[in-house]
Amino acid sequence: MDWISKLERKLGRFAIPNLMLYIIILYGVGFVLELANPDFYYTYLALDAGAILHGQVWRIVTFLIQPPDGSIIFIAFILYLYYMIGRSLEATWGAFRFNLYFFSGVLFHVIAVILVYLIFDINLLVGTSYLNLSLYFAFAALFPNMEFLLFFVLPVKVKYLAWISGAYFAYTILQAFLPAYGGGVNGFYYKAHALAAAVSLLNFLLFFFSSRNFRAHSPGQMRRKQKFQKDMQQARVNYDQREKNGVPSIAALNVAGPSLMIPSWNSASVQNAPVIMNTAKIIFLHTNIESRRKQL
Repeated sequence: MDWISKLERKLGRFAIPNLMLYIIILYGVGFVLELANPDFYYTYLALDAGAILHGQVWRIVTFLIQPPDGSIIFIAFILYLYYMIGRSLEATWGAFRFNLYFFSGVLFHVIAVILVYLIFDINLLVGTSYLNLSLYFAFAALFPNMEFLLFFVLPVKVKYLAWISGAYFAYTILQAFLPAYGGGVNGFYYKAHALAAAVSLLNFLLFFFSSRNFRAHSPGQMRRKQKFQKDMQQARVNYDQREKNGVPSIAALNVAGPSLMIPSWNSASVQNAPVIMNTAKIIFLHTNIESRRKQL
């Protein structure tokens, strides 16, 4: 079992369901605030390491209010896109893993800006743009063949857009080391973007490569797991109904209905074998308990 699964067993109950909805609401509030007072965010809410170390600890959370786009034309589309991506990730991974992925990205941003400030005495104001793009990387890894309409017209698979985004991340990081950019007048701007891109990419790589059972959380596997759980639940219900009606226990071999019977050994039989084996275990345990009860 990988460390994420172990952590989920201990802390899974603290996960926030439908987290992306709350994040989208924050972005909406931040967009309205930016229209009303563009300077308020950077003055009081941005991820400013110097201000945090001087007591303004609320910035660790409030920097998330920065909207992904300042255009009133595209903000609704972008917020819907991020909501769809976040909900898809949560539906596939579960609430805990999605929470962990998002908040670990937030934590990496905070740690990075504080370390840069303490070591190099440089105060880099980092936003949420690359944190949001890291969600897109995760989405592309899970749904590589899904198509988006580029410019609302051209269908392009997600995996190709992810490679383009990866190249953009690499170029953004490289810019910080080029004299014409990182060493120029606006050097702090390019360094801040490079830092945000680096920690977001690091979060994506650490999360996926440290999860050894990544395939167990692929969409196809999750659907098979849900179907198996549904079949087993129905099997238990059918078994209880037959017991109430006085049907002999041996007849419960058909508790899951005709779909789980084995008329011949084919591919369907192999797929249903785990369900039948677990059903047989339930029947055996129940019969054993009844026989011991009669002996007593």
